[in-house]
Amino acid sequence: MKLGVIGAGAMGEAIVAAVLRAGLADAREIRVADLAAARLKHVSATYGVAASGANREAAAGVDVLVFALKPQDFDDAAKELSGTIGEGTTVLSIMAGVTIDRLTRKLATPRVVRAMPNTPAQIGEGMTVWTATPAVSAEGREAARAVFGALGREAYVPEEKYLDMATGLSGSGPAYVFLFIEALIDAGVHIGLSRDLATTMALQTVLGSARYAIETQRHPAELRDQVTSPGGTTAEALRELEAAGFRAAVLEAVIAAYEKSKALGEESK
Repeated sequence: MKLGVIGAGAMGEAIVAAVLRAGLADAREIRVADLAAARLKHVSATYGVAASGANREAAAGVDVLVFALKPQDFDDAAKELSGTIGEGTTVLSIMAGVTIDRLTRKLATPRVVRAMPNTPAQIGEGMTVWTATPAVSAEGREAARAVFGALGREAYVPEEKYLDMATGLSGSGPAYVFLFIEALIDAGVHIGLSRDLATTMALQTVLGSARYAIETQRHPAELRDQVTSPGGTTAEALRELEAAGFRAAVLEAVIAAYEKSKALGEESK
């Protein structure tokens, strides 16, 4: 696979690292472009890939061209690349709020995949939800699936509207989890644990619980019941969480992020 990456930030670098780790391409087949010389130097030295300040160099003759830019930087890049993307190239965008319609119009190509990954993709544990235009070939879709699979888990959806939903759940989701972890740690410190020990306990509890749910494939309610003895400490703790509106707060958070994602998409048209 010949791969071009526009944007050498954290997610752009994560894609380069994942593609190399998965053996989807070797370093000689990857070209990266960015305006930040320091980032280009870093990715070139770390991964042995070609790095340039010119987007056209990264885009020329590749099978897959990834846009990992900040959304506000897309228009400038599109002006440089519009009409130059070859028929054999599939565009992959991970830019939040940049719609398929805007991508196809600004880049003058119908072969576009739009995706919503999340930050754990940087360590190969991400969740990426993606969709593709009808013009994307079977080979292009398989290439997209391979790239996103290298970042962790991936799921194809048939319509772009599901990407706003993914933003609310998995895209913004790590922040909700980090806030919960932070709260657990602070609670541990409040009852007398050292911060280091509380941090270790909280992180392993969240990690172990997620892995246990994945391995057992049981409904979360069933797993929760396993921990909750009648009249016990967990039952008392859950009563407090429910009284504080924990479940409703999570619901409202996801809805708020979903609505904001839709609004950003409308604004970017």
